Amino acid sequence: MPKLFLKCVVCFLLIGCASKKEKFEDYVFQTKKEKNNYISYYNEVLKLWKIPFEEQNIKTSYGTAHIIMAGPKNGKKMVLLHGMDASSTMWYPNIKALTKNHQVYAIDFLMEPNKSTLTSKPLSKEEIIIWYNEIFNHYKLKNFDIVAASRGGWIATLLATQKNNSINKIVLLSPAQTFEFIDNIGKTSSALFLKIFPSMKKFGKTLETFSTHPEKISPEYKSQFYLANKYAKSNTSMLQMQPFSDEDLKSITNPVLVLIGDRDVINSEKSLERAQEFLLKSKTKIIKDAGHFLSIDQSKEVNETIISFLKQ
Repeated sequence: MPKLFLKCVVCFLLIGCASKKEKFEDYVFQTKKEKNNYISYYNEVLKLWKIPFEEQNIKTSYGTAHIIMAGPKNGKKMVLLHGMDASSTMWYPNIKALTKNHQVYAIDFLMEPNKSTLTSKPLSKEEIIIWYNEIFNHYKLKNFDIVAASRGGWIATLLATQKNNSINKIVLLSPAQTFEFIDNIGKTSSALFLKIFPSMKKFGKTLETFSTHPEKISPEYKSQFYLANKYAKSNTSMLQMQPFSDEDLKSITNPVLVLIGDRDVINSEKSLERAQEFLLKSKTKIIKDAGHFLSIDQSKEVNETIISFLKQ
């Protein structure tokens, strides 16, 4: 009996250890299969960059940060902040141009589907600032430029409101909830319904809403972006994204370029008017025949406009 009992205890412990080992915990993904499926598409889209790059994971106070680095090591430093659920792969139409004179650090935002992994509760605004500064400090980034899209634009603005920040110039590509609330609630509701009830039909309508040229979006990226919308928990963290006050915008001393599409459903000319009125050093431009996804809709013009601004 004692031997049998001992064997049972050992088996119980082994099974218990195995189940603990197999337990999957992730803020975004429910299962390891979901994550692996998404990552496979992420890797396929990275091939569209068509330039040498390096991927790194670094430990932070809130989890693992995934960074993609590309461009000349002696080039001026640039940080890329992607749009909501878009991940760093979204820069595939822009990365070649942006890395001509810059060493780029594309950072996957911690609370979205990508290769960064959140191991804490959802981050507050203050914790978002801490998290990015940990990455900047890790790479000793000083006097660097930021190019940021949509939600990434809101984050870049948040970082720029901090005193003694290390940022040089800022480019905001249709920044969400930054200068004004979403311009066309009716049209953007398609994106909300897509997250609640994901389907390829709703996804197609969402792309048509946010892009003037959805045919330009690569099939690989469409697959990745669809899965991101399916698995994401982004809507809860959107609640803290409020337009910045006049005082906050006045506190930003960096040169800022704000670009929006002429058919943008997130921003209108009111966004540009607030940027011109309250930002100390601002330039604004409307990109014709472009929607919210202006970096894809009109990538050539957007790339040239960014590079020209950063050279000045």
